[in-house]
Amino acid sequence: MGGYILKRLVSAIPVLLGITVIVFLIMALIPGDPATAILGSYATPENVAKLNADLGLDKPLVQQYFIWLGNMLTGDFGTSFALNRPVLDEVMERFGATLILAGTAFVLCSLLGVAAGVVSAANQYGAADKAITFTVLLGISIPSFFLGMMMILIFSVQLRWFPVSGMWPIYGARDVWALLDHLILPASALAVVATGVIARLSRSAMLEVLRQDFIRTARAKGVRERGVIWRHALRAAMVSIIPVLGIQAGFVLSGAVYIEIVFQWPGIGRMLVDAILKRDILLVQGGVVVVAACYVMFNIAVDVGQALLDPRIKT
Repeated sequence: MGGYILKRLVSAIPVLLGITVIVFLIMALIPGDPATAILGSYATPENVAKLNADLGLDKPLVQQYFIWLGNMLTGDFGTSFALNRPVLDEVMERFGATLILAGTAFVLCSLLGVAAGVVSAANQYGAADKAITFTVLLGISIPSFFLGMMMILIFSVQLRWFPVSGMWPIYGARDVWALLDHLILPASALAVVATGVIARLSRSAMLEVLRQDFIRTARAKGVRERGVIWRHALRAAMVSIIPVLGIQAGFVLSGAVYIEIVFQWPGIGRMLVDAILKRDILLVQGGVVVVAACYVMFNIAVDVGQALLDPRIKT
């Protein structure tokens, strides 16, 4: 297993390098001069030329890339133009808030999605299956940002059950209960679409497993139906479900951008939007690279999880 994990980590290096090239080129090809955007009303030709020289933006594009990549490999992501603080410090601080939001949403969608898929498959074409299928299709069809706004309107403005926005109360203690109070709505809105996708694919995986010979053998030996479903069939189906969970983990992490804007959650998604509007190139590049690296790590974790359940995958 150690050799397999090492092989997957080595294979991720070209992917991460490709991501850095794409991110750098996209930011470099955006129309406009970053120095002019940073200086604002002080953007005289002399000041713009001096700032471009200070930031290294007057060098050839290839040289700029290798300077940025070399600094990043040593842990120096640069300094944010707009915030005047190290990019890595800002990204890690914001990433913690995003991790809380996306992690909670991922746990919700994984548990609810797999459970709904198993129940739906166990009651194929029954009332429970039809109800779950209808609910899942409805959830997938509603954009998460629109659902978030509707949740705010209903549960925050009208019913006043939860706060409208933010991660912490303006006044009062910043404890676990205050965090949960602010977390419920955005995490639920973020989890809905992923829950529907996981439920549909979990149902398909379970139906395929329930038709196999070892399930018929278990039933013939007198194993209770609940044991057949949850102990035998689900374990076999998890080999197909785990990749779906990995993909949805990336979806939840990237989809947090919309939810953070709607709920004013102080995470990395909101930070990236603000940085793009301010043309804060280094902050955008650093944030995107960190998120992309997490996505790659999710995929490696999925592959390792599959290999643990089915050793044939390693070969």
